[in-house]
Amino acid sequence: MAKYITPAITPFTDGGKIDERGIEALYEHLISGGVDGILALGSIGEFFSIPLEEKKRLISLAVRCAAGRVPVIAGTSDMLFENVVSLSEYALAEGADSVIVVSPYYFKLEPEQVEAYYDALAERIPGRVYLYNFPDRTGYSIPADTIRRLAERHGNIVGCKDTIAGLDHTRELIKAVKPVRPDFEIYSGFDDNFAHNVLCGGDGCIAGLSNVAPEVTSRWARAVNAGNWAEATAVQQVIDRMMDIYSVGAPFIPFIKAATALRGVPVEPRVSFPFPAVTPAQRDTIRRILARENLI
Repeated sequence: MAKYITPAITPFTDGGKIDERGIEALYEHLISGGVDGILALGSIGEFFSIPLEEKKRLISLAVRCAAGRVPVIAGTSDMLFENVVSLSEYALAEGADSVIVVSPYYFKLEPEQVEAYYDALAERIPGRVYLYNFPDRTGYSIPADTIRRLAERHGNIVGCKDTIAGLDHTRELIKAVKPVRPDFEIYSGFDDNFAHNVLCGGDGCIAGLSNVAPEVTSRWARAVNAGNWAEATAVQQVIDRMMDIYSVGAPFIPFIKAATALRGVPVEPRVSFPFPAVTPAQRDTIRRILARENLI
């Protein structure tokens, strides 16, 4: 079954702490909208700017809010290996279904170094682990054969989020891994690739527009799973137009937050410094995009 999993935004208070009420409201919005799972502390969740103790508080809150209704994937990425291990242990002990770890960033690594990194993590983390390939942020892509070898050696490496705009790498990943690990889950990281991913033999996507309109993305997943391609095509075109939100400004995180707030979810589009604040003109642009799709 294809899945549409939400990498949840992280609402902040005006003091820069996680906004517990905002998170609770967001998770209800997502779950009632029909998402297939929630990733807390992904890239769109600003994991890179949240202190360790706040991360722990957010993971605990995420598990409590989901209350078993949908799986929770905890982002446990960090540049320090032992921090990844300890936060992963914490998340799994708190009840997260799995963790996801982006490959080390800042320095470009060779494939064998990345393989050694995930080998060591898989041996230390006592639960399900997703790999996270995001070359725009790490400076390199994890080769499909590297992921295949990791999947063959480690049963607890259960999938990969492949955040690449095109399908070329994801397609090669599906071809390399699925024959040896049919259960290995391969997700795209861009919303508009959802149906393409599934048609290639993948498992769907973990992508940000589901924060804004979970009822639309879950409708898409249902249509694809039912083989209703007329409906799937119609939703593809809605999502393709909604991708305009990502182009309102850069980085895109404030604008996904603003769009979610405009849908009526009580979250403020506050972001970690030095991300930009949303201007009135940008908010109006987002409002027009949502109105065009009858979402407000």
